[in-house]
Amino acid sequence: MKNIIIWTSALIVGAVLGWFNIDWLNGLLGFIATAYTRLFQFVAVPTIALAVITTLSSLGGQKETGRIFLHTLTYTLLTTIAAAAVGLVLYLLISPENLPAEAIQTSQLSTVNSQLSTVTYRDHILSVIPNNVVEPFATGNVLSILLISAAVGLALAYLKRQGTVNKGQENIDTLIRGIFGLQELLYTLIRALIWTLPLGIVAFAAQLSAEISAGVAVGSLGKYVAVILGGNLIQFFLILPLFLLTRRLNPWKVFRAMSPAVLMALFTKSSAATLPVTMRSAETRLKARPEVARFVLPICTTINMNGCAAFILVTSLFVMQNGGTVIDLPTMLLWLLIAVISAIGNAGVPMGCYFLTLSLMAGIGAPVGIMGIILPIFTIIDMVETAENVWSDSCVCAIVNKQLLRGKGQGAGGKRNVLFACLPFLYV
Repeated sequence: MKNIIIWTSALIVGAVLGWFNIDWLNGLLGFIATAYTRLFQFVAVPTIALAVITTLSSLGGQKETGRIFLHTLTYTLLTTIAAAAVGLVLYLLISPENLPAEAIQTSQLSTVNSQLSTVTYRDHILSVIPNNVVEPFATGNVLSILLISAAVGLALAYLKRQGTVNKGQENIDTLIRGIFGLQELLYTLIRALIWTLPLGIVAFAAQLSAEISAGVAVGSLGKYVAVILGGNLIQFFLILPLFLLTRRLNPWKVFRAMSPAVLMALFTKSSAATLPVTMRSAETRLKARPEVARFVLPICTTINMNGCAAFILVTSLFVMQNGGTVIDLPTMLLWLLIAVISAIGNAGVPMGCYFLTLSLMAGIGAPVGIMGIILPIFTIIDMVETAENVWSDSCVCAIVNKQLLRGKGQGAGGKRNVLFACLPFLYV
């Protein structure tokens, strides 16, 4: 409770300072906000790698690892499909109209054309497959890092199982102890960074407040924006709590425990950069088992993109509609599937789902000029989507943690739990 009060106070102070719109103060707070973003990005990459390696090296040879991964994948798919479905329902109910043709022709697409020429979905998929050890860590390619870490963790688990047969067992034990030591060192740095975070929150809030007061982040496409933000809010406040309730978890208690991570995500607009705070909150405030939090959350950060799935689906339908495509039921269902698959593979794309959607639309010849109209307001959309993604990650972690605690010694009951996990989707 003390931290929540401090963080909320920092949020209010930052909003007030930003609203004054003083140039030198905006510059100083903008510098601080950028510094904090870079620091969290700096610790995010080794956090993902070390968390996955240590967890798999400890649990890689146990059946529990398979159960953790199965439950994580099940709820990740269900929450992502639910988010896209909510967006589709709102799109049908609100029915955004087409934009004027002249608005599309004069849109701000020039600012993103250079990015579009270098980013394709095919290239993104290929970029996940690493061709050397250094590049994924240097570029922050989360999916590649996850693949490398999983391979190393499973290899260490296999070597541990060799026992006395392996003459180099002492070397393997020393290596594993060293990796665990690095992880503890990293967590010490993260705790220190989180201790100073109220200063960062002041800077983040001031930066956003200054943009709004200057009119930079204001603007809307009316019904389209209502669909995007409305879908995110329904997923955040209704659908995800339903998932928790079906597993007999108190949504308010889970949210209160994970609120520092959700708030951090709102300002950083990066699930990966928020990961250190998410893991720390899960272990210390939510009381999730470390082996669950350190395995589930890095995976969720990579593939559990609720907000992205809804954005890709709604934006694709909106752009295609403006291009004259008939949006019938088969088209909607096809793009719902495409949106879910694309969101799962989104982690390594610059500006996340925005450029991924842009690439998809360019690939089918849709009027991508509309993406230039959306660009000025994407900052607000991205903030809300990232907060939703981290909240969804938190819910999945809480559910998987409880599933495993209840599933021990239940035998076939684990299968019934996985089947029961599908029930929340029926409410959408």
